[in-house]
Amino acid sequence: MKARVFVTLKNGVLDPQGKAIGHALNGLGFSSVGDVRQGKVIDIDLHESDAGKARAALNEMCQKLLANTVIEKYEIELKA
Repeated sequence: MKARVFVTLKNGVLDPQGKAIGHALNGLGFSSVGDVRQGKVIDIDLHESDAGKARAALNEMCQKLLANTVIEKYEIELKA
C-alpha cells in the first residue's frame, strides 16, 4: 500500500520560507500571489494490506519522526 503524508505548519506559526517564496513570486511579476505557506510531502510504500493498520502505523511515524506536532500538522492519504 502506498501512502502520502502532507506536513504543514499549524495556523499562527510563522513561515519564513513561505514568506520568501511569496516575495520572490511577487518579484517575478506574479502580483496576484497572496500569502504562501510552505510544507513537505513524504511518499511511503508500506508492506501492509489493512488500511486501518497502515493508518495507525503512519500516525505513529508522524508522531515520532515525520512531523513536529508542536508546530506542524499532518494529513495522511492512502492509495491502494
